[in-house]
Amino acid sequence: MHVYEAIKSNRSVRQYSNQPVSREHIEQVVNAGRLSGSAKNRQPWTFIVVTEREQLGGVGGCGPWCGHLVGAAFGVVLVVDELNQPPTLTTPFDLGRASQNMILAAWELGIASCMATIYDQERAQSVLGIPDDMEVPWAISFGYPHPDADPSARPPRANGRRKFTEVIKWERW
Repeated sequence: MHVYEAIKSNRSVRQYSNQPVSREHIEQVVNAGRLSGSAKNRQPWTFIVVTEREQLGGVGGCGPWCGHLVGAAFGVVLVVDELNQPPTLTTPFDLGRASQNMILAAWELGIASCMATIYDQERAQSVLGIPDDMEVPWAISFGYPHPDADPSARPPRANGRRKFTEVIKWERW
């Protein structure tokens, strides 16, 4: 699959089949995040790969929209020293870049995904043994889509994306 096709066809999926993802494919997906660019090459991230069902359940309880992690084949939890250091938006931006790399690398392999915001930092730290001085802003669930949730089996929603002409300006506002 070409990158542009992956971008056009990818959709968030919150229901996964029971099919396991191979260790080779998990490593390929996470490595795509590691290879992401970052401001001043800081590489501010640590990625925790979660495959054990009990651990996925624990992470799935870390926020109101984390439940899809429970049924995932694996999850990737993003951890940083300080989300707002340096005091700019570079660290969140860098985590977004790394996340998108993983999401697109997975989709090329037919593995679906969905982002989750971690609201309960203390629970995430407890479940995963993360030191108290680290921050856990997001996680991503991954797995082969459940047949009822397969994005390739359904067309994009009408009005799901704003039109090109609505969001693009040339040279000036």
